[in-house]
Amino acid sequence: MAIDLAVDCYQLTRGFPKEEIYGLTTQIRRAASSIAANIAEGHGRELTGSFIQFLRISQGSLKELETHMLISHRIGLIDEGEFRQMTGKCDEIGRMIRALIRSLQEK
Repeated sequence: MAIDLAVDCYQLTRGFPKEEIYGLTTQIRRAASSIAANIAEGHGRELTGSFIQFLRISQGSLKELETHMLISHRIGLIDEGEFRQMTGKCDEIGRMIRALIRSLQEK
């Protein structure tokens, strides 16, 4: 799911203006990629505490991505439908990460 979100972000930002290549385009792509990468890295640590820490970092990257999406929407780089679709995916992934953290804490 997080990898799908990153792929969607890459596809979405292809249509951004060239002057945004070092601005929002890069910021969105890095934040989106970071979500999945931190989940994977935390899982690879094999320690519950480390995994939870990396899941929390993923949550931060998710909020960063949501902020970049809001800015992109407000300045007209993405339309209402794209904004709702992307933030809906962010919300779903956020719920999944929170549920996983709760589950790991109960162990």
